[in-house]
Amino acid sequence: MLHKDISNVLEDYLEKSGVTFNDLIAFHEHFERIHPFQDGNGRVGRLILFRECLKHDIVPFVIDNDKKLFYYRGLREFLTQPGYLIEMCLAAQDVYKE
Repeated sequence: MLHKDISNVLEDYLEKSGVTFNDLIAFHEHFERIHPFQDGNGRVGRLILFRECLKHDIVPFVIDNDKKLFYYRGLREFLTQPGYLIEMCLAAQDVYKE
């Protein structure tokens, strides 16, 4: 089942003609829901997200330790409150720009 779920989320993502920041965040959340943190911190998903930001000319960002709990909350609440994770990632993007 896990293989099929990952295949489906990748297929949906790769069908997009123009990927936006919000598309990346939604893809990331869906990936993390399917691929639970094996090491407790989501490193694999964040690495993929960073790479995809660069690929699509979107400013990447890093989730620092002081933002980790906000990141986890954003992932947990994404289906009902997507803005929380999106805004947290935009703030992290601002820090990366500096």
